[in-house]
Amino acid sequence: MIVRNLKDARNSSRRVVAQNWESTRLLLKNDGMGFSFHITTIYAGTLTEMCYQNHLESVYCISGHGMVETLDDAKQYPITPGTIYILDRHDKHVLRADTEMELACVFNPPLNGREVHDAVGAYPLEAETVE
Repeated sequence: MIVRNLKDARNSSRRVVAQNWESTRLLLKNDGMGFSFHITTIYAGTLTEMCYQNHLESVYCISGHGMVETLDDAKQYPITPGTIYILDRHDKHVLRADTEMELACVFNPPLNGREVHDAVGAYPLEAETVE
């Protein structure tokens, strides 16, 4: 059994901070579950373009408000507490945070731990591993 505490993880190398967001990676590739699980905070007033070419992602909104737009068809979806969106086709998308948003994110294949977005908004398949 694996047991971790979010507060403890936020005070460790499992917390990754980028310009528009920070993410605490509670479950990673080296845990052997076949997916990773993160609690991510998107900073208010930010716009983040992403396209996870190497991963599929599910995102559940815990708190905050924003909008996700799929860029191929320009469809926009409001994101509020209780909303889940699933990027099942490596969707190129933009996430806008009207307020600070706390999100629960699942990635398949799992992340190693220290990933940040590259120039096209993707995570690499391999990155520095967090213990």
